[in-house]
Amino acid sequence: MNYKLLFPTYRNRYLFVKQNLRRFCEARKPARVLNLGTGEGDYDPMIAACCQQLISCDINEADIAWARELNREVPNLEYRVENALELSFEDDSFDMLISVDVMEHVGQPEQMTREIARVLKPGGLALITFPQINFPITYDPVNYLAGKRLIAQGAYAFGHEYLIDPVQFEQWAEKYGMEVLDEKNLSGHLVALVEMYWTGIIQSIFKANARNVSGTENKAAKLRPSTKEPFLVPLTDAFLALDRCLFGNARHSVGKGFVVRKK
Repeated sequence: MNYKLLFPTYRNRYLFVKQNLRRFCEARKPARVLNLGTGEGDYDPMIAACCQQLISCDINEADIAWARELNREVPNLEYRVENALELSFEDDSFDMLISVDVMEHVGQPEQMTREIARVLKPGGLALITFPQINFPITYDPVNYLAGKRLIAQGAYAFGHEYLIDPVQFEQWAEKYGMEVLDEKNLSGHLVALVEMYWTGIIQSIFKANARNVSGTENKAAKLRPSTKEPFLVPLTDAFLALDRCLFGNARHSVGKGFVVRKK
């Protein structure tokens, strides 16, 4: 069971990728796609169904091992251990790239943006999400009011040492030859209120790689997802629809989703 699909912020990111895969890949499947920062591989079956070949990579070897076993029956899927700041792929290698909440972990987000542009073919698309610096006060009032990372929870849980400024990301994209086709808020004040603090605490206790880093974490109890969708997901989707209706155009959101194209 992919329990993560019940978490509104996770589900929002998942739907952002799903909807844009449908938008850009239904007419013609891209030949070669890279999932940069696959984690536990729970996005990979969906992505692989929309392309001819999918390469999924992550810096964490244990996560790659889990993902490879989880998706062993997906025929057009290959796994590799890769560093997002120094990818081994040649220039102009991929028709599409997907990266879900990775940029806030790599230490040098501009360098990662440069690598994304380097490995994309001209005209290639990238679907990128990240937690943004302009998060709602309802998500993390302590760090919001402090104006900095005061505690490693809320917006700075999940191993986040820093957050991404979407304006700065757009500048990096332009600097390295990419144009923004679409920008979307992911999770407004209502979702933020429901997930305030407790999701980060739960992940730190139960998720196998809670900090999303290259090393391993020894835990007495740890959870790994499957690819099965929980039957309560429609309730999460209805809640997300209400949040979008109320706060979809607000300045503040937990995360951002970008569609960019290499010129």
